Amino acid sequence: MQPRSQGSFIGERRSPWQRLQGVEAVLAQWRSDRHVRPNLVLDEVLPAAAASFAAFPEGLARPVVQALGARGLEQLYTHQARSYALSAEGRDVVVATPTASGKSLCYLLPVLQALATDREARALFLFPTKALSRDQEAALHVLLKQAGLEHGAITFDGDTPADARRSAKERSGVILTNPDMLHTGILPHHASWARFFAGLKYVVVDELHAYRGVFGSHLANVLRRLERVAKFHGASPKFLCASATIGNPQEHASKMVGRDVQLVAESGAPRGERRVLVYNPPVLNAELGIRQSYVKASARLTADLVKAGVPTLLFGQSRNGVEVMLKYLRDALQAVRIDPDVVHAYRGGYLPQTRRDIETRLREGDIRCVVATSALELGIDVGSLDAVVCAGWPGSVAALWQRFGRAGRRQGTSLSLLVTSSAPVDQYVAATARSLLSAPAEQARIDPDNVEVLVQHLKCAAFELPFEGDEGFREVPATQVRDALGYLTEHRVVHAVTTPAGKAAWHWSADAYPANDVSLRSIGWDNFVIIDVSTDKTIAEMDWRSTHTMLHEQAIYQHEGRQFQVERLDFENHKAFVRPVEPDYYTDAMTFTKVTVMSRAHEAKAPTHELGAGDVSVVERVVGYKKIKFHTHENVGYGDVRLPEMQMHTTAVWLTVPEATLTTLVAPRPDVMDALRGLLSAMHTVAAVGLMVDPRDLGQCVGGRDGDGHGSTLFDPTLYLYDHVPGGVGLSSRLFDEREALLRRTRDLLDGCPCDEGCPACVGPGAVDAVHRGRKTLALAVLSALGVTPLC
Repeated sequence: MQPRSQGSFIGERRSPWQRLQGVEAVLAQWRSDRHVRPNLVLDEVLPAAAASFAAFPEGLARPVVQALGARGLEQLYTHQARSYALSAEGRDVVVATPTASGKSLCYLLPVLQALATDREARALFLFPTKALSRDQEAALHVLLKQAGLEHGAITFDGDTPADARRSAKERSGVILTNPDMLHTGILPHHASWARFFAGLKYVVVDELHAYRGVFGSHLANVLRRLERVAKFHGASPKFLCASATIGNPQEHASKMVGRDVQLVAESGAPRGERRVLVYNPPVLNAELGIRQSYVKASARLTADLVKAGVPTLLFGQSRNGVEVMLKYLRDALQAVRIDPDVVHAYRGGYLPQTRRDIETRLREGDIRCVVATSALELGIDVGSLDAVVCAGWPGSVAALWQRFGRAGRRQGTSLSLLVTSSAPVDQYVAATARSLLSAPAEQARIDPDNVEVLVQHLKCAAFELPFEGDEGFREVPATQVRDALGYLTEHRVVHAVTTPAGKAAWHWSADAYPANDVSLRSIGWDNFVIIDVSTDKTIAEMDWRSTHTMLHEQAIYQHEGRQFQVERLDFENHKAFVRPVEPDYYTDAMTFTKVTVMSRAHEAKAPTHELGAGDVSVVERVVGYKKIKFHTHENVGYGDVRLPEMQMHTTAVWLTVPEATLTTLVAPRPDVMDALRGLLSAMHTVAAVGLMVDPRDLGQCVGGRDGDGHGSTLFDPTLYLYDHVPGGVGLSSRLFDEREALLRRTRDLLDGCPCDEGCPACVGPGAVDAVHRGRKTLALAVLSALGVTPLC
């Protein structure tokens, strides 16, 4: 593609003290750079779009108009007006417009109108993270003040002080919280929230796209309980949902709230011109397909933007990757005498106040660049950004455009840059880069009626209020609810009685507090705190799982561009003690995963293979670490790690391919093992779609018949798909029941995929040459050897 206005920069001579300024100047520099230009596999322009406006709706309360005027608004975007009109008609609404299109006002307007016209009106805002709740709380306080409304707004979560909690229950007009707190801290104690629930007009579900798979299925049941409690207190709230671009926003919202939802997807917000680039680093070793480090390339290109004064957001794939890129960026800026403090990292593990400070400084322009994990994918307000750089493929088209949408607010040219790694999926994306511009966003899937999930929330609902007569559970029929309650009665969890009116009723009868035993996100371990022994102060926190890979003894823990060595890990008391150091390397943990069958609940044997399902133990263990030198990325040493295994008991379905079947395939054993991994990847894709779950809810592993062996030395290779939730939620047993359809649909997927020898949509990308048969060809040969025929 020929650039339009950049030609004047090419070959232009600048004085040594002059620096490039702005996105256009940097683009021109890259296009004239012989090291950059050949590796730009995509360089396209998405044109600007003009705004489409609508007048303020008739009947909008004066305080609301006053608040909008204080923000400089004299009219609305068309999607905001449309959303308000639908909510005013009493409809449930989902707004699915691009990032930075003003979605927040779509749900704030109806809420402000309700508060302005009814002193007893209340609203509940649900956000997936605490950080997002706090961010929106600050914005809402300003709006309420500008409107002159006395209704308070407060975030109610685990960090809320006791006196603020009392005030929230009694006087707050808006409660901002997360699904976990609603589940365990509000609904079970609804009697003390009687005034709030009696006046509940609206329930806002922001970042709806984040609620997928098992987590989303749990939330749908929490909302069922919420509506049941609200009805008991005399309220019938409407739902206002906001989602980033996904493939099925209306269907997803309707499943979440249990009824038809009106979709607003046509944005009226203006959009500046966007430059979309994909940079594929140069090949360093053609035989092995190794390219220049995408981490170093991302940091170098981002440094060009920061030097040119372009506010930039750089997304990394991991916490370690973020900290490494932060160091590289600061080193590059120091070399040209730019204050390295204009670049900061933002990731999970930073203390809440540290994150708030970074957000504030970025909004105010004190920080020129933030290197972040997916923590900044959600709609936290970080002000105006002109460029987004993604270091590595984020996993989906939806996630990529969610990240890209963080730059380019209203006008002017913005830049969206993807830097691909040597990984097969990244290279597939680079080879088909142009398709990114038209590729449909992935769909979000939930299954609220999953039996295991549903029963857990029926227990919670029975604790909150007795079930009576022919009561259903929102859209769950009364007959199904009665059957489930009968099952719970047999297990002495609920007690069946007859009311004076002659109706059956079921009361909670167990001593346990059910909500405490139901984890919405399947994370039940406490965080570790990280203590700097040189100051004796807590500098960060780390979740239980990440502690194994990042805080083992002798690890180099990276924090805000500084390096600390872990001197001692107090595993029992959840504390890590670190000391500042200045090494020339960082550490990277090596992990091993093993699945072992504990008990077999179901088995099905065929002449060519065996299928089974049952309880398994999934063990993840950090077996050691590598020392990686900064900048050169040389491996300069190894170390041992001695930490307890991370063990999870769950359920799985497995496919065992005996040695006798494998010998019928005329191919080297390593190639066959690679094909089996590709086949498992395809089965995982089919299973996630068929079960309507997020792919992350299903784990996958190639192991031995009973977990023995690893890699290409396996005797009877076994492909495991397991519930990535402690105890399981019934996904594996459903897969076993549909085992024949699972294998045949996998065959259909491979047969129908237009790729030649594998792509991320089927078995994953795989190399093919004159010596080795391709991964897809061999995977199809395996299915043929198993006697699997197409379904259609």
